[in-house]
Formats: sequence, structure tokens, C-alpha cells
Amino acid sequence: MISLRHKAACLIGAALIASVTAPAFAAGTTLTVAGFGGNLQTDLRKTIWQPAADKAGVELREETHDGLAAVRVQVQSGSPTWDVVHLGADECAVGGKEGLFEPIDYKVVSTDGVDKLAYGDNWIATNTYSVVLAWRTDVYKDKKPQGWKDLWDVKNFPGRRALSTYPQEMMEIALLADGVDKDKLYPLDTKRALASLDKIKKNVSVWWSSGAQSAQLIKDNEVDMMAIWGSRVANVIKDGAPVEFTYQDAILGYGCLAILKGSPHAADAQTFIAGVVSPEVQARIPEMMPYYGPTNSKAFEVKQFTPEVLAKSNMSPENVKKQTFLNANWWRDNNALVREDYSLLMSN
Repeated sequence: MISLRHKAACLIGAALIASVTAPAFAAGTTLTVAGFGGNLQTDLRKTIWQPAADKAGVELREETHDGLAAVRVQVQSGSPTWDVVHLGADECAVGGKEGLFEPIDYKVVSTDGVDKLAYGDNWIATNTYSVVLAWRTDVYKDKKPQGWKDLWDVKNFPGRRALSTYPQEMMEIALLADGVDKDKLYPLDTKRALASLDKIKKNVSVWWSSGAQSAQLIKDNEVDMMAIWGSRVANVIKDGAPVEFTYQDAILGYGCLAILKGSPHAADAQTFIAGVVSPEVQARIPEMMPYYGPTNSKAFEVKQFTPEVLAKSNMSPENVKKQTFLNANWWRDNNALVREDYSLLMSN
């Protein structure tokens, strides 16, 4: 029979061995990041989240969510199990206004190279996307649409249109089509935007509600011309569909990161986010996530890119000049009312 003393010695010895052989990160911080899931989240982790986590010396754990409502539940519980959340910038701005997020420590997180519309007190943008004009080349042949005015021009460009069920970006597009200068978009003239949309409404065959649906519509020749995320139409083109798009007058939006109020790892989360928006990490986006873009313009200074990569990137110096940045703070303050009016317009 083994004595109690011997048994105790064995247990102590096993514990010592475990402490020596355990991975070095076992005692470190594990940050839980929640995102929208799918290919986008996979690409974000590989491209910018993981390198930033490695730099910060933290482990990453991932969850998925379906929007700001899920964040509210986490914070209202008093013990959020998520530390950081990836959202659209308008939701980050709303969440910040509602007190759902910790302040970003801008002594830790540098905004050098980041546009002033790409961060707020409680959030910072980490990647960009573009809503672009796309069309079927087998329908319009060599007569290529040049911008949103052509989407509204049903006489010279007849055909089936598609727009999004969400007013963000669509209101901006409607104003640009109606002749508003892109530098004078905000504050949005909502009455003029809705009136502009009303002019094209009868030619909108489909109001799409997801990126997958939008891509399928133009790929399967169900519409001839549409507003669509650049990343989605890129895959349609890659699959061989006769489709083209333009960055001219496109709307540049943001994906952002914010730290949940009450996160037990807020300090590590600040360091992680600082790494995500650093030029060196952001410079991975143009090559690894074509048709998305870095929010830090210095990404194009720390690394040289081929002409092919620059042509695809929505944030390349040439393409960014053609577009307009979404103002998340305007949507933070006006989203509810605009959404109601927009829903009425679609249904009538």
C-alpha cells in the first residue's frame, strides 16, 4: 500500500512537472472577441486580429453575434463574457452613446493615419468596406455606367435594379444621384434622399437584405444593375460572371472594435486594439483581404504594393479619392427615424 506521505510527494511532483511542461501562455490573458462570423470573421482573425494578439501577448477566443442587441445583453448581465466586439461603425457609435463600451485609451491606441470619422470616444475602425455600383456587362456591353446618376437613369440604362433594405449608404447614394456634392452630404437631407429614392423605386426589382443575397442576384442575372458591397461583387467576378463595378462615388464604411463595459481584460484589450490599427498590421489587409481596406492610411507607407493590389484596394490612394466616408455619428443620432421612413418608402 502506498503511504499518504508518498502519495502527497507524487502529487507535488506531478504539479511541478505540469508547471514546467505547461504552455507559456497558460497563465496569460485570453481575450474573447465576438464578430459576425462567416468568411469575414475568419479573414479578420487571420489578417489583423491574430497578429495583434501575438504582439500583445494574449490568446484569442472567438464568439459570434447578430448585432448590437446581443452586446446589450452581455453588458446588462453585469459580467460580460466577451471582451471585444466587432460591429459596423454606426452600431459602435450607438453603443458608445448607450454606455455599452469602455473608453478607448488614446494614449495606448494611436490614431495617426486614421481618418477623424473612423473613431470615437469608445470605438475605432479596424477595416473598411465599400458600397459600389455594379452591373452586368452582357446587358450594357461597352456602355459602362459611371456613377449613381446612371443607376437612376432608366432611359439610357434600362433594366432591373437592386438596393439594400438598410438605409445606411442607400440614403447617401440617393443624394449623390440627385446631384449633391460628396463633400456636402452631411448632415443628410433626408427628405431629398427619400424623394430621390421614390423616383427609382418602381425600377427596383429587389430590396436585398444580406450580402449573400445581393451577390446571388447579379450573379444569376436576376438584376442588371445594383448597389452592392465591393467584397461581394468581387467574388461574383471571380466566379466568372459577366459583371463589373466602379469605385466612383462609392460609400466607404467601417468595421470597428469596441471594448465591452465591464470587461475584466480591458487593459489587454486596449493593447490588442492598438496592434490591430497599427500601420504594420493594417498593411496586411490589401493583399490578404482584397476589396476591403485598411483604416490606417500609413499602411500604404510601410509596405509597397503591386499595381494589381492597389487597383483592388478600396483604400489605395487612387481609389479612396473617388469615394465618400460614411459618417457613423450622423447615423448614431438619426438611425431610428430614418429607418422608419425608409421602411415606409419600400412598402408603399
